[in-house]
Amino acid sequence: MTPFARKAPIDLQEHLQRLEALGLLTKIQVPIDKDSELHPLARWQFQGGLPDEQRRGFLFTEVKGAKGETYDIPVAVGVLAASPAIYAAGLGVSEDEIGDVWVKAMEQPIDPVTVTEAPCQEVVVTGDELKQEGKGLGSLPVPISTPGFDSAPYFTATLCVTRDPENGIRNMGTYRAALKAEDRLGVRMASRLSGAGGYQHW
Repeated sequence: MTPFARKAPIDLQEHLQRLEALGLLTKIQVPIDKDSELHPLARWQFQGGLPDEQRRGFLFTEVKGAKGETYDIPVAVGVLAASPAIYAAGLGVSEDEIGDVWVKAMEQPIDPVTVTEAPCQEVVVTGDELKQEGKGLGSLPVPISTPGFDSAPYFTATLCVTRDPENGIRNMGTYRAALKAEDRLGVRMASRLSGAGGYQHW
């Protein structure tokens, strides 16, 4: 790993730049249909049996929908963990240090920092505007993971925060979420032990 990568990237943009510098990112700069082509193209490297060292993250810069929709947001696939090298680049360590990083993180957790403003709050859509076609969740180029099988486009790493209405206990988890409407997602919140808090109410 190159010297600049001895710490974790500060954000996704820096991470993508790092992957490109390391030769771990492939940019697809031709129109790609998010509903039928995008995920199958990225999945070939796994189904085709490419060894870890040949796998890449993909950045699709010209994303379109099956109905002719166009998006001004690129889509990144496989940029977090398509290979041990990609995963290590995101942590800013060598591949043989990945386990140590996780052990240290669990033994020495970092307290959260509370802020009053954040970049994720720069764009806020509410009220009736949220329900207009292409104005709410439909403005995001969410791919169909398995064309012909999935019932909707899916966010695969949706950060969900719920609160039990009776005891106020909060749960934060990452769940697969189906895009059902401009203002609605369908989330499977498993009822297993340590599963989604408050699932009984939702």
